[in-house]
Amino acid sequence: MQAQIDPDYFDRLIDEKEAANYLCYSVRALQNWRVRGGGPMFVKVSGRSVRYTRSDLQKWIAEKRVANTSAAPS
Repeated sequence: MQAQIDPDYFDRLIDEKEAANYLCYSVRALQNWRVRGGGPMFVKVSGRSVRYTRSDLQKWIAEKRVANTSAAPS
């Protein structure tokens, strides 16, 4: 029997702590990427509230995939 997957799992907003955990990075790394660029897309809910979707995190991961070191993403 297969487990039911929540249909909203990839589109539900998650906080930066959960997003960092999902990516196996620190919250500080996400914060730096938001300032400097190069990180996953995010949603600015309010002045201090930032959220991510797992689908955006998955897209960012897919963009970083390479077959060898000479094919590193820019």
